[in-house]
Amino acid sequence: MPADTDQRLRTLIAAFESLTPDTVDALAALYAADATFRDPFNDVRGRAAVARIFSHMFEQVGAPRFEVHSAMSEGDAAWLDWTMHFTMRGQALQIVGATRLRFDDAGCVVEHRDYWDAAQELYEKLPVIGGAMRWLRRRLAVPDL
Repeated sequence: MPADTDQRLRTLIAAFESLTPDTVDALAALYAADATFRDPFNDVRGRAAVARIFSHMFEQVGAPRFEVHSAMSEGDAAWLDWTMHFTMRGQALQIVGATRLRFDDAGCVVEHRDYWDAAQELYEKLPVIGGAMRWLRRRLAVPDL
């Protein structure tokens, strides 16, 4: 991996893993002014919108924190494999996912796309909708041979 990619990726990982409500702006500063961000719930453009996504996360769930397990990059693209730990209604939960990133020539993130299964990683763990989601998954799964 090129040295500049390695450093920009290490900087971004450190920002994610130490993210707090007070450091959201520092994380957003690593994004280009017109960066795009997409996940199962959001599709936004602009550094301010990216900052709002992470600020909103702190308002919606308790004690969110990211743990990055691996990172790979080639040229202007990179992938992160991560777990987000948080609490919701007093219950400790996790979301396992991956992020595809693209950097501009200045080393800023221009595209951020999160991939994670909202049904399995979140909806199935919620009280009311969880039972219906688990039933649906069992119903659509290939039966044991």
